[in-house]
Amino acid sequence: MKRLVILGGGYGGLKILMNLISNNLPDDVHITVVDRNPYHSLKTEFYTIAAGTIADRDVRMEFPTDAQVNYEYGEIEKIDIDNQQILMKESSDAIDYDYLVLGLGCEDNYHGVEGAQEFTESVQTFGKARSAGLAIGNLQAYGKVTIVGAGLSGIEVASEVRESRPDLNIRLLDRGASVLKAFDSKIQEYVEEWFAKNDVDVIHHSNVEYVERDGVCNNGVCYLNDVTIWTAGVRPNYLVRELSFEKDEQEKVILNDYYQVPTHPQVYVVGDCASSYHSPSAQLAGQQGEQIAEVLGSVLKGEEPRKPAEIKLKGTLGSLGKSDGFGNMMQQPVTGRLPRLAKSGVLWLSKRH
Repeated sequence: MKRLVILGGGYGGLKILMNLISNNLPDDVHITVVDRNPYHSLKTEFYTIAAGTIADRDVRMEFPTDAQVNYEYGEIEKIDIDNQQILMKESSDAIDYDYLVLGLGCEDNYHGVEGAQEFTESVQTFGKARSAGLAIGNLQAYGKVTIVGAGLSGIEVASEVRESRPDLNIRLLDRGASVLKAFDSKIQEYVEEWFAKNDVDVIHHSNVEYVERDGVCNNGVCYLNDVTIWTAGVRPNYLVRELSFEKDEQEKVILNDYYQVPTHPQVYVVGDCASSYHSPSAQLAGQQGEQIAEVLGSVLKGEEPRKPAEIKLKGTLGSLGKSDGFGNMMQQPVTGRLPRLAKSGVLWLSKRH
């Protein structure tokens, strides 16, 4: 029996699983999926949980069932590469593997800022998004919320919280000269104007020095604050960072053309832990998952895998509340209702699939 273990049931891990079981998985293969939650969650929508605009049951889906697949739910203690085992915190029984997929995603990067980890909320996991939603939902009228980081996550959190709670005082701390530095200037200007019209205070050239329970200190100015949400960057999951594999400057594992660790070809990496020219995203993880499933499908059948083609992303979509948005569509910057509708359509297709 060939034992394949997939760590993480996110976009990449789930895509690998679904493609394998839908394409004549050999009878001598058994798959174990390990995840902290007993469901797949749509991480791109965690900002709605934080803002309280959608129930959490609307952004989670059941894992597929199959006779050759079983699930282990809980926290991982250690990935033992030398002995090809996964050690769990809640169990003394190790999970053995012949082939391993690392799809554990990312976690917040606090950049060494004092108090950031202790005193901020997050949208990086389902549990943390729920915590953020509870903190914001419990605020009294005219409470103060600060979002640190003006990338895609920060923009969506800030705009969704504004739409959810018009009474709150919302501040967005942006390290750069403009929000969404990775996007076209047309999109940057549109989003800046949206925040100005909707009374969200954007502070550029920010440099958060430290965070306290009731405030954020930025460039020598300390703002009193009720809730602080950290969206200022991510790094690969610590379990993967601990491994002795060669990594790039972002601490992501460097792979060969088949998504394999060169020194351990039985180990595959997908998503936020895999070194890539592209920025991390659900779309990227999904496409990588499709290609890894093809490679693994051949390997598990004893065949020579084909080299995966170059990944071509279809663009990025973001929301500004429920009826406005932005994004790159057909290599063109688009703003307004159309990209918001497109994002809703992508979410609908994900749930239906």
